[in-house]
Amino acid sequence: MSKIKRVIAMLLAVILLVGAAPLGGLAELEWPEWHLPKLSTLFATFAHAADPTSGTCGDNLTWNYNTSTKTLTISGTGSMKSYASEDAPWQPYRAVMKTVSIGNGVTTISVCAFMDCTCLTNVTIPNSVTSIGDQAFWGCTELPNITIPNSVKRIGDGSFCECFKLTSIVIPNSVKSIASQAFNGCSGLTSVTIGNGVTSIGDRAFLDCAS
Repeated sequence: MSKIKRVIAMLLAVILLVGAAPLGGLAELEWPEWHLPKLSTLFATFAHAADPTSGTCGDNLTWNYNTSTKTLTISGTGSMKSYASEDAPWQPYRAVMKTVSIGNGVTTISVCAFMDCTCLTNVTIPNSVTSIGDQAFWGCTELPNITIPNSVKRIGDGSFCECFKLTSIVIPNSVKSIASQAFNGCSGLTSVTIGNGVTSIGDRAFLDCAS
């Protein structure tokens, strides 16, 4: 039986069980834990049952999301496709995704790629990446640190805006420009090291970095 069919069968069992119970006795209804999962788990499973967990995100790039480990893996060679704020194919998992692993061979992190991944705590960027796109990690509010490899030349507009838990950042010598609002609102940021390759820093790049 497919995953979707199993979930539908369980939902029907819940509906039949509730429907058969007297209204006055619903409060006393016992749910055997060995037979039915908790409703929150059941509905969370149902919510993503039909969502894809893999696909393409560039001419020669593929993505795969592991629902058990909450890890997104991007593999292949070349540039990542650019997306609007909520158009990335892994959009259904933004609110639960914890890890992003970008494989060696990927050359760009695209516009809005991981915007509003509010549970993201771990990101791996390989030495093949040369550009971090505009708003790529905007609103990743739980991200505590990130290593920018010595291959990146540009940090885009609003790339890490409102990453409240970032505490320190090292901009490698390879970076030529830090675009506007790149670290705007990173209120937990206490240490910034800027490499000697940087020739321009955009407007409001470190606005409201209150710490």
